[in-house]
Amino acid sequence: MTEQTPAPKLEIRIIPVTPLQQNTSMIWSTQTMEGVFVDPGGEIDKLMQAADHFGVKIVAVWLTHGHLDHVGAAMAVKDRTGCPIIGPHKDDQWLLDEVEASGARYGIRDGKNVTPDRYLDDGDVLELAGNKFGVAHCPGHTPGHVVIYHPEGALAFVGDVLFRGSVGRTDFPRGNHQQLIDSITQKLWPLGDDMRFVPGHGPLSTFGQERQDNPFVADAVTGYNGAEKGEVDLISQRTSKRWS
Repeated sequence: MTEQTPAPKLEIRIIPVTPLQQNTSMIWSTQTMEGVFVDPGGEIDKLMQAADHFGVKIVAVWLTHGHLDHVGAAMAVKDRTGCPIIGPHKDDQWLLDEVEASGARYGIRDGKNVTPDRYLDDGDVLELAGNKFGVAHCPGHTPGHVVIYHPEGALAFVGDVLFRGSVGRTDFPRGNHQQLIDSITQKLWPLGDDMRFVPGHGPLSTFGQERQDNPFVADAVTGYNGAEKGEVDLISQRTSKRWS
């Protein structure tokens, strides 16, 4: 039996942008030096300077949802690099069509309306230098929100679905609180307690930590029981964690 060649190691840097301090993630392969921006919310010069500093060639933009502070620099990255914009789910196109109008309301005037080159659906797979990332459609904060996760590296990019000690707002147009809670418990928790996540704002955490003490989605609040819901243990499927 032929042994499978491990995918190249990945590195990540989190770059807060705009007055809203949105976490833009830059992920890249240390072998090919190809990388992606997840949710480039603004400050295109700052983002491209980071890419230049680490010698990263940006080959794609991945978007979790359509709010201005997560997509404000997406078109600018595409203009400078020629890379495709991938995501979010098509149900957020109405938000992507309002980026410029939203920016005018919030005094953030460098964003452009976004037309993705590809929408994402639940169960899709993204690839970066041989590394595969899963996609989970997680509506509630917005109808077209997706979460992008790397099972082998136990790291998820959750946008504004989940935060350390909190969850995403649902008082925006087309938000739905119960839908958000269902997305978290039914789509995220089964990925495993050791899955770390990068939220749209603020510090990193793990799904296990949030299940313990998040006042909105802790197991004691939701009544979630992984065994009853067929939780999948992904730990045994990870040969190693390829994040620095």
